Amino acid sequence: MPLNTLEEIATFIVADGKGILAADESNPTCGKRFDSIGVESSELNRRDYREMLFRANGMKGNIGGVILFDETIRQTAEDGTSLVQVIMGQGALPGIKVDQGLQPLSDSPDETLTQGLDGLNERCAEYFQLGAKFTKWRAVIKIDGELPSAACIESNMQALADYAKIVQDNNMVPMVEPEVLMDGNHSIERCYEVSSAALKALFASLAKNDVNIQGTILKPNMVTAGSLCESQASVQEVAEMTVRCLQENVPADLPGITFLSGGQSEINATAHLDAMNKIGGFPWKLSFSYGRALQQAALKTWLGKSENILDAQAVFSHRALMNKLAAEGAWSSDKELN
Repeated sequence: MPLNTLEEIATFIVADGKGILAADESNPTCGKRFDSIGVESSELNRRDYREMLFRANGMKGNIGGVILFDETIRQTAEDGTSLVQVIMGQGALPGIKVDQGLQPLSDSPDETLTQGLDGLNERCAEYFQLGAKFTKWRAVIKIDGELPSAACIESNMQALADYAKIVQDNNMVPMVEPEVLMDGNHSIERCYEVSSAALKALFASLAKNDVNIQGTILKPNMVTAGSLCESQASVQEVAEMTVRCLQENVPADLPGITFLSGGQSEINATAHLDAMNKIGGFPWKLSFSYGRALQQAALKTWLGKSENILDAQAVFSHRALMNKLAAEGAWSSDKELN
């Protein structure tokens, strides 16, 4: 299909159950992942690891987009091919993380505001030239007692809308990520309330900025209890509350919603997505934009050793396929490798 417009690009990324591989970990985050397997986080090792994922057979047909870090979009594979070309050769589109991290909110120092609007227009122009078709910006909302504050939600959602407009002006699809963190002991009802407030504010700000919703992708959290909450919801309850929250707050003309895994286990992230798609009846594609929930098993299999590459690729390919099935409501636990 031709990919000439923002609408076509956004639709392509989530077509036929495809989702997104989030490979945009910053170097410090990648360092922590590599520390867990005893591998030095050098530029070459990071390149080798990501090239291994991008060349896996399971990219084809399961992954519609890959979010990259600034270092990665400029790198070439071992054979001299740009990693952007490797990704496109697998039938996926390259994207780029463009936010520049978190700063404490001036009125509420326990909360954060995402930075990166300064110089964003120029950076987007360069990323477009480097081959990026879409971008990502993450806002972080923390639940803790009375938090989040109204100021935190409003300022972060307005920044997401300002970012989205600049990105569309540079002919790329903005992925907007209003993440309500799982950290804490809050109930699933509290997560629902905060997620609703964030989404409501986000789409009001996007409308005010005249952002083209049909050329935008939403990357939200699922509605879950906090990770420290003693009363964890069932898979079905998470699915039902998440779908209801989206139906109440997300415009019907948005092409795709690609969930973040947000610290869920690989199987839970897949099971929750599958349960939502089995409910069905919504106007948008519900898919995935997973980092750890796609990569973790492959990382632990790879261990930085070239002789493990094929096995690690097989593990990654399996997770990509499982999540594609979940995005079609066709997953079941008996399809998992034992």
